[in-house]
Amino acid sequence: MARPPLIKSIVHFLFSVATTVLLFLISLGPIPQHIGFVMDGNRRYARVLGKKVSEGHGEGFTALKRTLEICLRLRIRVVSVYAFAIDNFNRSENEVSALMRLAKDRLAELCQHGELLEEYGVKIRFIGQTSLFPMDVQEAIKEMEEMTSHHKNGVLNVCSPYASRDEIASATKGTVQAVYDGELVPHGITSQDVFDRLGTSKAISQVNPKLFKRPEEAGKLDILVRTSDVKRLSDFMMWQASEDTQLHFVKTYWPEFGLSDMIPILLGWQQKQWMRQLGFV
Repeated sequence: MARPPLIKSIVHFLFSVATTVLLFLISLGPIPQHIGFVMDGNRRYARVLGKKVSEGHGEGFTALKRTLEICLRLRIRVVSVYAFAIDNFNRSENEVSALMRLAKDRLAELCQHGELLEEYGVKIRFIGQTSLFPMDVQEAIKEMEEMTSHHKNGVLNVCSPYASRDEIASATKGTVQAVYDGELVPHGITSQDVFDRLGTSKAISQVNPKLFKRPEEAGKLDILVRTSDVKRLSDFMMWQASEDTQLHFVKTYWPEFGLSDMIPILLGWQQKQWMRQLGFV
């Protein structure tokens, strides 16, 4: 039985108030600089509910917007999401085409005036071999990045089509090229030189450094979340996931991921920071 409009409005209002209070309380503690999400489970979610795979991906984009809003309200400056692996091109042509259409439409919405990225001053950057996409998708990506290029308050890294090994290899080639161009001295190259040339690192460098408490560590992941109870990195940000990265493998399918999943993750990270400050870690 459907709820009467008035009751539905009251419930929505109370949930909104509770969300605001919870996020305010969390914001009083330490806040991570960089969170990464492996958005897993769209297809399994669709199969369990008897829906089309495209519907699962569609609800997955809704979950991305919901989760991104939580992060932006907490002033988490960098959010990186694993949207499409290079290996995903091996999936059926129908699924890949449907996902391309969804990505163009839903991500474009985020970039429009009045939407989240505009509201919070966050730029969008696509990290990976975008030349593998169809030309219309490449053009849409370029347009989205240009629409948000002037934003300096944060960055949404959409890793697509992406593989961490490919990102590292590209950064290494860029470092070698810098030596040939005379920008770096061969015997003075460090691992930091390569790290700074990672696609994600270059995107983060465009954010106002004054907004980070630890700007020199903004490229590293504070928290890595993978949904759908899958416990592996799957070639996602393997260098950025340092010894201090907190890993969370949650059972929730990505389309259902939300505030109730995020709160324990954030509180767990804050607890670790407080213990470290007290000398227990």
